[in-house]
Amino acid sequence: MTGLASLPTSLAETGTVSTGETVLFWVLAPLMVLAALGLLFARRAVYAALCVIAVMISLAILYIAQEATFLGVAQVVVYTGAIMMLFLFVLMLVGVDASDSLHETVKGQRWVAALAGLGLALVLGAVVLTATVPDPAGLVAANIDTNPVGVARLLFSDHVFAMELTGALFITAAVGAVTLTHRQRLSAKVSQRDVADAKMAAYAAGRGRVTQLPAPGVYARSNAADLPALAATGEPIEESVPRVLRIRGQQRTIGDVSPETVEAIARARSGEPGAGLHGPEASRGVGQAGLPAMRGEAPPVPQLPGSPEPPTLTETSDQPHQEDER
Repeated sequence: MTGLASLPTSLAETGTVSTGETVLFWVLAPLMVLAALGLLFARRAVYAALCVIAVMISLAILYIAQEATFLGVAQVVVYTGAIMMLFLFVLMLVGVDASDSLHETVKGQRWVAALAGLGLALVLGAVVLTATVPDPAGLVAANIDTNPVGVARLLFSDHVFAMELTGALFITAAVGAVTLTHRQRLSAKVSQRDVADAKMAAYAAGRGRVTQLPAPGVYARSNAADLPALAATGEPIEESVPRVLRIRGQQRTIGDVSPETVEAIARARSGEPGAGLHGPEASRGVGQAGLPAMRGEAPPVPQLPGSPEPPTLTETSDQPHQEDER
């Protein structure tokens, strides 16, 4: 166990590859190749995205094994955790029900794509064969300032132009995103004062109301939303019914629910005294409760089978009751 624990897991100072790194590479490399092939041949976009995530995570593990912790963490956080998760969320929101069309709209594009891929493979192979690789210095010498500090020194010294160009590209992308998503206003912005002036102009022309409309069922015999409200004069207010119900023709009339209300409104319009729904005469026709100290007849007392006769209500005297002395 002591010998296995002392085995290095990355390049040593002499540039030799340890046993642990070799095993890790031969385990992750086939998985990365299989995931890459799955990306090419997957029929569903979700499966292709999962294969890309597998490739990125395996690559991050190899970075960390080489003690390139900055690249490994950036690979997981930036690519796997941000870009691919955003891609998956877009797939879930948009949907993947529609299958891609396999009809070739441009003739010969497959042969052009095959030749372009073959040319790219030849160029990359030539670069790999002709490249000069310096002698390995070992991770201790390469990461003498720690890996993030070393990466920062390289980015802002040898590659400062590329960093400035990348920053300008990001700014351009942000400005482009804001510009493309900005909606042009077709008309002037309507303020609250403009709305009030429009309502007053419509009211002056006899086409609208200034006050708020009553809710459906007010002054009616039902509180259903498909019934128009009744004004104080007894006229139904059709605008109180939701517009959707009126367009669909699903509204009802007062006569469908309460024919006596319609009769009372008709009698009131004919000039019959005491008719209608409101007013002093209509209020006098409503029965009163008749409770003690209130006007009206005595309220009915329920009589249950087998119960004694209920006591009768008597008139109370004006004199206050005297408490019994004990």
